[in-house]
Amino acid sequence: MPVHTSRRPPSQEPVGAVARVPSAIPSQPRSGGRPPADVPARKRKKRRKDPLWARLTVVFGAILMMTSGIAIVGSKAFISQATGNIAQRNLLGDAGKSDAEGGASLDGPIDMLLLGVDARERWAADDVRADTIIVLHIPASHDQAYLISIPRDTEAQIPAFKKSGYGGGTDKINAAFQAGARNGGGWEGGAQLMAQTIKKMTGISFDGAAIINFGGFKGVIDALGTVRICVSHEVKSHHMSYVDGKPMWNADARKTGKPMTPVVHKKGCRDMKGWAALDYARQRYGLPNSDYDRQQNQQQLIKAMAKKATENGTLTNPVKLNGLIKAAGKAFVLDTGGVPIIDFIYTMRGVTGNDLTTLRTNGGTFHANASGTKESLSPQTMEMFQAIKNDKLAEFVYANPSVLSTRK
Repeated sequence: MPVHTSRRPPSQEPVGAVARVPSAIPSQPRSGGRPPADVPARKRKKRRKDPLWARLTVVFGAILMMTSGIAIVGSKAFISQATGNIAQRNLLGDAGKSDAEGGASLDGPIDMLLLGVDARERWAADDVRADTIIVLHIPASHDQAYLISIPRDTEAQIPAFKKSGYGGGTDKINAAFQAGARNGGGWEGGAQLMAQTIKKMTGISFDGAAIINFGGFKGVIDALGTVRICVSHEVKSHHMSYVDGKPMWNADARKTGKPMTPVVHKKGCRDMKGWAALDYARQRYGLPNSDYDRQQNQQQLIKAMAKKATENGTLTNPVKLNGLIKAAGKAFVLDTGGVPIIDFIYTMRGVTGNDLTTLRTNGGTFHANASGTKESLSPQTMEMFQAIKNDKLAEFVYANPSVLSTRK
């Protein structure tokens, strides 16, 4: 039987290149800067030292992944120049697609792993869990995109991970990121172990990945102006209050010694500023289905951002796009699996926010394991992931319409 080696090239990036990563991303050792796979090692040009390239990486790549390739319109020469010589992190490790699974080719289905972390400046880089875990699936037809969330409390078999010294074990799946990040593994190690855990659980290998710092999303939404969100269930914020009419983190609000008025997200549709949209997407306490409602709300936010960027011409307006570039540089870390970002952009340029379908796991509610004590993926959800692996998701959704998100 032939051995199917991974298409992911070995590390070429010197440790010192970490200085080019935006300051909002915790410093950590690098091991994943990879040039396009079709460029021989002896002909690779020296990478530029300009921090602009790191910002462009996350914009033309991670925003692309988060919005399922919304239609960025512009000359290929311009985008190529803007994204040339970009350093990327290796976020997948052994969970990248092998040559037998399609390798670096974008002709077939595309599967991306999106990890959301709610990192704060006071938190160490190796002490963060990924509470938002989303699989982005684009079928081989490249005319549709799907977002599928994996519940953060799902019981998982987390493999051993040499980089962080983790010996493996059973835990909630969101702990995989923390286990990979500890002992110097950093966010790169955290993403690699998470990707390997998901591959072990579902059989899905990935074309690429992005880490999203949800705190940095505020600037991205502000660059868009607002986003249209329809609140399905009124919920009181667990994190923010008003002081003198100004929204503040509860910890900061208490320090003022002034009266605090809770932030309440009332039912109905409205245009939300960045802080409000993010705060709403963070809530799980007080919602009927807790984290499952939060999953749908986060998917809803991603879709709303995609639609807004498409509708107001942000991606076709150089001035607006420049503002989005600066904001996005604080929010994302990207891995395209060695494939040039320009290829991703042009492969998925026909998929818009309106083509983004959000799906629910476990029917949108808690699903207990055999012992009834921990959370697991339901048989229907496992069938859905098998449909992703086989690029039969459209047929599965047609036969199982209950998996569609209830959010507008």
